[in-house]
Amino acid sequence: MRRSRRGPPDFILFVVTLALLGIGLVMVFSSSAVTTSVSFDDAYYYLKKQLIWAVLGIIIMFVIMKINYNRIKDLAAPLLVITIVCLVLVITPLGTEVKGSSRFLGIAPFVFTPSELAKLAMVMFMAKSLSINLDKIRNFKNGLLPYLVLLAVVCGLIMMQPDLGTTVAIAGTFILMISMAGANMAHLGGIALAGMAGIGAAIAVAPYRMERWYAFLDPWQYASDEGFQTIQSLYALGSGGLFGMGLGRSRQKFFYLPEQYTDFVYAILGEELGFVGAFLVLALFLLFAWRGFRIALNAPDIFGSLLAAGITVMIVLQAAINIGVVTGVLPVTGITLPFISYGGTSLLFTLAGVGLLLNISRYSEVK
Repeated sequence: MRRSRRGPPDFILFVVTLALLGIGLVMVFSSSAVTTSVSFDDAYYYLKKQLIWAVLGIIIMFVIMKINYNRIKDLAAPLLVITIVCLVLVITPLGTEVKGSSRFLGIAPFVFTPSELAKLAMVMFMAKSLSINLDKIRNFKNGLLPYLVLLAVVCGLIMMQPDLGTTVAIAGTFILMISMAGANMAHLGGIALAGMAGIGAAIAVAPYRMERWYAFLDPWQYASDEGFQTIQSLYALGSGGLFGMGLGRSRQKFFYLPEQYTDFVYAILGEELGFVGAFLVLALFLLFAWRGFRIALNAPDIFGSLLAAGITVMIVLQAAINIGVVTGVLPVTGITLPFISYGGTSLLFTLAGVGLLLNISRYSEVK
């Protein structure tokens, strides 16, 4: 590691994070108030829970930001082992099944989603291991193959939940990180083709995924079942127009659009705040990507560079998948919008990742 003086964290990234978090808290309340009023007799039910996770996440973000990220490096391997154990446990009777997927572990109210931990753990472990084995990564058998086995194990366990969206996000981040580490382009091409074939096979073997694929191609033909969510999402975005119907005035949140405060919160945001609001969120994610990659390019060592790039891609890729689903550009898959969607575990580990990014930025030679 090149010695460099510790400075202030990246101000733009910090402000963008707080802006996205603030928008998220507002939209969680606005999109969930009707549902929680009926289900819990408390319009603020999900807002209060999300606010607790947000405060906890911000505290963790500041703590991580203060510790030299090279000290955190030693946690990468133990964290990955814990993650794999949790991913195994979640598909046993110890896991909690919700809407056909076993993604939660623990006893209420202390429940978390191991796949969210897997995102951060994989990035940390890959950054540490690749920074040590840069000279081996171009060799398939002795360099790249062990990482592919690890990816297969982690993604295989997540697919058993099942969770295709998270699997795609982790695999996409993996490909970027090994490409940054100098993997052979022919190997990368083969991995990408194998990945697309794997996604196709995962869709083909699951009837509900095939139905979602057909609904993606023509949602109006499946308007009463698999295409319903996409159509209602498009209605919400279309109703918003340029400036929106006004904060809190969404019609689709009145039990028309399912998952309106989690996977499809961006549709409610577009309905209430219009194209201007939806574009603002998109622009904030683009700013986040710019600052994240800038931190990666100017990190003082390979580990910091790979870690910053991996975290940035993981967050931005997840946002791109979510927005693609909401706008009908991608088939429906369950993945949240970072900072914006309701979900404590997702918010907590996302803010922990931002803490690492801000940490690395403090040692960057270019501010």
